Amino acid sequence: MTAAAAFASRTLRVYLEDGTPQGLIAIDAGNWTGKILCAPASRVKQLLKRSEAAHGGIYVMIGEDMERPGGKLTYIGEADDVASRMRTHLHRNTMDFERLALVVTVNNSLDKSRSRFLESQLLKRVSEAGRARLANQRFPEYEGLSEFDRVDMETFIEQALLILPLFGFDIFRQLSPDRVLPSQFPSASSDIFVFATGEASASAPETDDGFVVLAGSTARRTTTATLPDTYRSLREQLRARGALAATPAGSLLFTQDVVFTSPSAAAAIVAGRSASGPHEWKHEPSGLLLKDWKADAIGG
Repeated sequence: MTAAAAFASRTLRVYLEDGTPQGLIAIDAGNWTGKILCAPASRVKQLLKRSEAAHGGIYVMIGEDMERPGGKLTYIGEADDVASRMRTHLHRNTMDFERLALVVTVNNSLDKSRSRFLESQLLKRVSEAGRARLANQRFPEYEGLSEFDRVDMETFIEQALLILPLFGFDIFRQLSPDRVLPSQFPSASSDIFVFATGEASASAPETDDGFVVLAGSTARRTTTATLPDTYRSLREQLRARGALAATPAGSLLFTQDVVFTSPSAAAAIVAGRSASGPHEWKHEPSGLLLKDWKADAIGG
């Protein structure tokens, strides 16, 4: 049985220190020895006063990436005393973060070797996922665990990665583990949506990763003044990395599948203007607008 299968169904215990999800949160799960503490930047000092924060473990800081509009920046580190290390970060103000998560154990069983292995694996997951840019200058790989300890830690990591996304740290899951090819979505599929104008024609399914505009779709080459600056910058980034390429016909071609956070973001990039995804994407088999298709699906 794989680690993922072992955690197919879990019960979490969530403690909201001030009674709201905006404050300090402590999470554990069943027989898992781990514990996750997370809080917004405004509550970090409160978080660091908890006894578990002085244990050995990992800290994950996440904030806005000022170099990539709409993107996330993250920093991951390990320490024998996480609270002490975080106070050093706060004193140096090395990163302007929005949220902090600590991954520790209830019995302080993460020794230096286990913490370093956990750090290296989480850094690797973020790098492979592509959801956030790493602020770390070093990416240490740690292989100094016995095969028995490695199995234990891999199970520990899988549990942590099931919990962290639930509390704002969805930076470890790959945007698209494999390219989402049209052949994976048969024509009878109910989750293919199309966007068509005289200058653009795009197809996109909704997936767990987001709204995926498929390779082979086209976008309008020019933009209007209504296009928000964030999306204008994103179009330029897509062109710079070759995901959007000019065609002889005067449009832009999606050379690869591109995942967007919402139907509206995808529509704006395709149309080159401000766009409301629910009112512009149409369900391919039925012709219903996305908003109407969803309403029917919920009602049915």
